[in-house]
Amino acid sequence: MATFLYKLGRLSFRRRHLVALIWVALLALAGAGAAGAPAAGNSSFSIPGTEAQKAFDLLEQRFPGTSADGATARVVFKAPGGEKMTDPGNKATVQETVKELSDGSEVAAVTDPYRAKAVSKDGTVAYAQVSYKVSGMELDDAAKDALEDSAQHAREAGLTVEIGGDALQAVPHTGSSEVIGIAVAAVVLVITFGSLVAAGLPLLTALIGVGIGVSTITALAGALDLGSTTSILAMMIGLAVGIDYALFIVSRYRAELAEGREREEAAGRAVGTAGSAVVFAGLTVVIALVGLAVVNIPMLTKMGVAAAGTVAIAVLIALTMVPALLGYAGRRVRPMGEKGRLPGRAKGRDESDGQAGPAKPNLGTRWASFVVRRPLAVLLLGVVGLGAAAVPAADLELGLPDDGSQPTSTTQRRAYDLLSEGFGPGFNGPLMVVVDAKGSDDPEAAFTAVGDEIKGLKDVVTVTPPAPNKAGDTATITVIPGSKPSSPSTENLVHGIRDAGAGIKADTDANVLVTGSTAMNIDVSQKLNDALVPYLVLVVGLAFLLLIVVFRSILVPLKAALGFLLSVLAALGAVVAVFQWGWLSGLMGVEQTGPVMSMMPIFMVGVVFGLAMDYEVFLVTRMREAYVHGEKPAQAVVTGFRHGARVVTAAAVIMMAVFAGFIGSSESMVKMIGFGLAVAVLFDAFVVRMAIVPAVLALLGRRAWWLPRWLDRALPNVDVEGEGLRAASGGDDGDRELVRV
Repeated sequence: MATFLYKLGRLSFRRRHLVALIWVALLALAGAGAAGAPAAGNSSFSIPGTEAQKAFDLLEQRFPGTSADGATARVVFKAPGGEKMTDPGNKATVQETVKELSDGSEVAAVTDPYRAKAVSKDGTVAYAQVSYKVSGMELDDAAKDALEDSAQHAREAGLTVEIGGDALQAVPHTGSSEVIGIAVAAVVLVITFGSLVAAGLPLLTALIGVGIGVSTITALAGALDLGSTTSILAMMIGLAVGIDYALFIVSRYRAELAEGREREEAAGRAVGTAGSAVVFAGLTVVIALVGLAVVNIPMLTKMGVAAAGTVAIAVLIALTMVPALLGYAGRRVRPMGEKGRLPGRAKGRDESDGQAGPAKPNLGTRWASFVVRRPLAVLLLGVVGLGAAAVPAADLELGLPDDGSQPTSTTQRRAYDLLSEGFGPGFNGPLMVVVDAKGSDDPEAAFTAVGDEIKGLKDVVTVTPPAPNKAGDTATITVIPGSKPSSPSTENLVHGIRDAGAGIKADTDANVLVTGSTAMNIDVSQKLNDALVPYLVLVVGLAFLLLIVVFRSILVPLKAALGFLLSVLAALGAVVAVFQWGWLSGLMGVEQTGPVMSMMPIFMVGVVFGLAMDYEVFLVTRMREAYVHGEKPAQAVVTGFRHGARVVTAAAVIMMAVFAGFIGSSESMVKMIGFGLAVAVLFDAFVVRMAIVPAVLALLGRRAWWLPRWLDRALPNVDVEGEGLRAASGGDDGDRELVRV
């Protein structure tokens, strides 16, 4: 592989005009497609195989034309102090508002609170339900404006009016903090390279790669049903890995220049060595993201595949466009350690560049030497520290967001609170029971039996009469729980109804299915929990095999996987502490604490594993490179840090800055993922890879690089260390003996 990438790097350097033209053309093509595409909304949410989804699909078949997937709005009215909603003046205002709400081509139906008995027992709160023919993201701005205008007219008449439901949902935005993250990345690159040109290359190539990826996602959003969150997450991950991959190749290029090589040769060798690490690091990220398909949640699968595509583009750009731009930069990108204005007139090169000089060892060398001297103490301190950070994860509560998780400043949240106040906490999470009596001899008796059975269950406040379809073979029953949607009592009620349905099936041949947003959330959480172990086995197993090929070792990949588990558990603990317990919530812009997003753990497992393997590959390949060329195991650890610690540190800080930039998003899921990934990179890069990994390698010694001979012969030689390049150049890299491991 190293030889092929070496040739690719030299070719890209020589044919830089063609390479640059190809990538710019791809960017323009993707941009044109995105410009002509409709704005992305929320992708359709389906959970194949769950009871809630089966019930929803049945409703689509048996109740055609009811717009089951259409937007809804609950316009909630509250009377002024001392008055009731049944007072003549307030009643007239509400009825006038209902009349206004009924206007509009996209409105399917509006319920009158007084006819639908949607007035609280104390008479202070009432609500009107508005159903639309299209989804919330497809709703015209005119329809949304009409909804808000109607509410405002009622407010002017003296009522308190708030609007809940998904009719007013907006496309999420990331905020200005994303730009701050990129600015921090730029500062880190300038400090690392000491050159504006060298620092600008990773930023430019990452932005081009993300531009192509996100524009392609936008262009295909309508055809593939991709939501707006998909492009935001692809941008987040694509920016982070795009900058990092280019950073490693530019850094290796400068090191090759410092060895005295010509620029084209240095570009080829940089791509042949660091590029090999980029390919395998990118593969681990792609495996982790595409592996999300195991969960069988279409929305999650699309998010993973889209982000994986952006990562693949980042890898290709790092291997081709980075050497092309290095050709354009010429002498403006100086050799590592170069202080003079011309190449070859180096001053003050230190041993971090592989050159002899009077400068003292760099920080990476000093830190690695300390770890090698005190490996057990460093290992214990790192493990205990991450274990302490992971403690809050034991209190992890999972759920999907509803209006109750919105900030109190929003009308959706205020409507949610008014409904809870007037009708009870369970009113915001009604359960829809679908009774399929097509195979029953007496459907009406089956409908009645289901309603009577549900009334006898614990935590049930209201059971509406069955509402059959035109054919009379299917009916819906609405059940109002006594507890809020996310409570364990409501989850127990859902399971209780489903358990009771088995007995009803035996007596009446009618199938009982429970759906609705609350039941869907419960089924999603269960599906994600069930998929977590198979997903871990698949992703970690494939990446473990990949790392065995890269490092030609059993214990090094095993150590990498265990270190990842520590990182992800500690990161989940931090997420629970901030988003569930409320620690530092004000600093993070978390206005409302609550359960952690159901898909957060499995998404973090996928993304963090891929990113963790990035640093493992970049750092440990340098150690293996030193070891196979004759250095002792402990010295190889120090050499790996001398060459790679500064660059890995810069890469980690950049990735943290990019992820942290998305904490400013208006979308709670994006905010949570941005924070979780930033913390995970902090733990993995600076605790696991910089402390635990060298400590374990120092303790294992030569055993770390042990591989059974039969497996060594069976595995392909991918030559990540670039040994083929040294052989082709006649061994001009020195007379170090190659050690077989």
